[in-house]
Amino acid sequence: MQQYESVIILTPLLSEEVAKETIEKFKTILTEGGAEIVAEDNWGLKKLAYPIQKKTTGFYHLTEFKAPGDLIQKLELEYKRDERVMRFLTVALDKHAIAFNEKKRSGAFNKKDKKEQKEEEVK
Repeated sequence: MQQYESVIILTPLLSEEVAKETIEKFKTILTEGGAEIVAEDNWGLKKLAYPIQKKTTGFYHLTEFKAPGDLIQKLELEYKRDERVMRFLTVALDKHAIAFNEKKRSGAFNKKDKKEQKEEEVK
């Protein structure tokens, strides 16, 4: 099974509960199709780089999962059918992207090296 990452932007007109229901709907499609969800990250309401459907903000949600290739077509068809989804992007991850995401989740990029810690202690 290939590992994928899918980002969706939901319309900002939704309440928090409806946005969560929408995300749960897509998670159910994935799990029923035989996918294993590796990680999720809800970015919340963010400003868009450019207006989409005359809206300047949207709810962002990222899902990382392992799935068979034919499931992606079904998932993206559901994205297109759902009027609450303004944009989506699903990409297949290579071994470098998978390793990067694992390091990011473990907090390897948030750690400061010892020189920076000593400099802050002196200040």
